[in-house]
Amino acid sequence: MRAYEIGPQDGLDSLRLVERDTPTPCPGEVAVKVHAVCLNHRDLLTLKGQYGALKSEDRIPVSDGVGSVTALGDNVSGVEIGQRVIAPNFVTWLDGKFTPAIFGQDLGISRDGWLAETIIMPADAIIAVPDGVSDDAAASIAAAGSTIWNCICAFGGLEKGDLVLTLGTGGVSILTLQIAKALGAQVAITSSSNDKLERCKAMGADFCVNYRENEDWPTALMAETGGRGADIIVETAGLNSIEQSIAACAPNGRIALIGALSGQLDKVPQLAGLIGKNVTMKGITAGNREMLGELVDLISRTGLEPLIDRKFTFDDAPAAFTYLESGDHMGKVMITL
Repeated sequence: MRAYEIGPQDGLDSLRLVERDTPTPCPGEVAVKVHAVCLNHRDLLTLKGQYGALKSEDRIPVSDGVGSVTALGDNVSGVEIGQRVIAPNFVTWLDGKFTPAIFGQDLGISRDGWLAETIIMPADAIIAVPDGVSDDAAASIAAAGSTIWNCICAFGGLEKGDLVLTLGTGGVSILTLQIAKALGAQVAITSSSNDKLERCKAMGADFCVNYRENEDWPTALMAETGGRGADIIVETAGLNSIEQSIAACAPNGRIALIGALSGQLDKVPQLAGLIGKNVTMKGITAGNREMLGELVDLISRTGLEPLIDRKFTFDDAPAAFTYLESGDHMGKVMITL
């Protein structure tokens, strides 16, 4: 079979296409023929050697994908050949609270990921994809979607009518917009592009702020919301923007810190606003299988279709990584097989 490896992790050119024997499942595992995968920011960091310690050069990357079961290992039940499936990127985190042990089985990081023609999965990690859920939707939700569900539901305690703020228009932020709207929330979103903000409005965003035109964008957002502020913030930029997120927060708001797209911390943030507004801030690593299953149910019920910005063929996978790095995308970047 064909597969991609992360190589020496010295840049995007590190990605290499190789031929491997098609893997066979051991007891408790299934083999999955891959249909499509979606990229996340951490896939870029991994190729650059910036996502923790360097990995084995033969690691297969990418944590999000969908495929169909082609073979069953011994002692596997409740799974059918041909069944479409996805899995959380932390394949041993089935339910319950976070534990650092989950990092030992992280797709595309500490365990081979989806960017191959066939992959092996633990049978108890997979989730069957309902007939009404497209491959596009299924391939784009495992890592980002379960994380969002943890942020706004498990941690955020979302209630209908709450205001959710998400930063930027990348894959996580656009999916946050779509999921939050499907759950009955209001949504505010930021971008440096008015064209992208207009598209967000068309997708249901209630409040849109251009942070390039409004350097003090929290004040602009407060003006738009009548001084209300956000009940839940999905903070993708990192601690460099945390002061602004606190300023945009409503009293008793919840900030889910999930990323660091703004880069390394360049100053010590002032966090007094957490106390003044009684704000709760929590780091969110990802979501578990149970959370991902709840999201699949929501998509099945509502017909939600995550926004796919562009699709690349398997042969053009390096171009997909380059496009993601450019930041020109809005929504998810997909590779199809």
